[in-house]
Amino acid sequence: MSYAVVTPAHDEAENLPRLAAALADQSLPPAEWIVVEDSSSDDTAAVLRSLAAEHPWLRVVEAPPRSAGLAAAPRGGRVVRAFSAGLDAVGPALDLVAKVDADISFGPEYFERLAEAFAGDPRLGIASGTCYQDDGEGWRQFYGTAASVWGAARVYRRACLELILPLEERMGWDGIDVVKANVEGWTTEILLDLPFFHHRLEGSREDGNWRAWAAQGEAAHYMGYRFSYVFARTIFRARRDPAALSMLATFLGCAAKRRPRYPNSDVREFIRRQQQLRRLPSRKREALGRV
Repeated sequence: MSYAVVTPAHDEAENLPRLAAALADQSLPPAEWIVVEDSSSDDTAAVLRSLAAEHPWLRVVEAPPRSAGLAAAPRGGRVVRAFSAGLDAVGPALDLVAKVDADISFGPEYFERLAEAFAGDPRLGIASGTCYQDDGEGWRQFYGTAASVWGAARVYRRACLELILPLEERMGWDGIDVVKANVEGWTTEILLDLPFFHHRLEGSREDGNWRAWAAQGEAAHYMGYRFSYVFARTIFRARRDPAALSMLATFLGCAAKRRPRYPNSDVREFIRRQQQLRRLPSRKREALGRV
């Protein structure tokens, strides 16, 4: 199956050469790699010119200008805006579209394995490998739950992606699109034995861990999460990072202020069914990587 890779890039001069090397080494190479240059202030543009001269399958497009409103928006919104600009440039005949962050690397069989999964299951809509992140003590595996899919190195079947567009321009977009796909009858999957490596700590571009977890609390409220699920998730995560307590505090603050929720009630109800108390033990086992 043929695929394109789309990478939003803001101040990614340090990371792009590593990702380029990983893509060039793929046993199933991409038909095209589209990097969306998003108003970088470092040497990203110069690095991209050098990489484009080396890799003819790399194309660079410009993200929409960062207006004052967009610059102040949550980072998730800017990423989605850049990703959408890249999607507009993808060739129409390609079967799959991958969204890959610039700070990612993976082994040479990453996309071949994912393409095989899509070829073997015609209802598979979104898939990724398993995330490993360097937390300062070495590479640590992060586990997803149920049918979740990592947003940093995921692949969409083109037909599924076109059905769930447009993507939400806010934090939590990469959870909402998975649920939208599930509601429409597509399956979603993490390949547990297929690693990819995230070279930047999650939330490190935010103003500290507290703000990063708060953004997750805001997204959880918008998506209609159950309080019991957010509470359990906060306690589970806070054992390792006390800053996770801000997730619950922000969730409760959004509820008290009656902040808007995602307007599609089918999506919200699907999420709430997955978070019923009787399902929590199995979700915990999934998060710990146990069957």
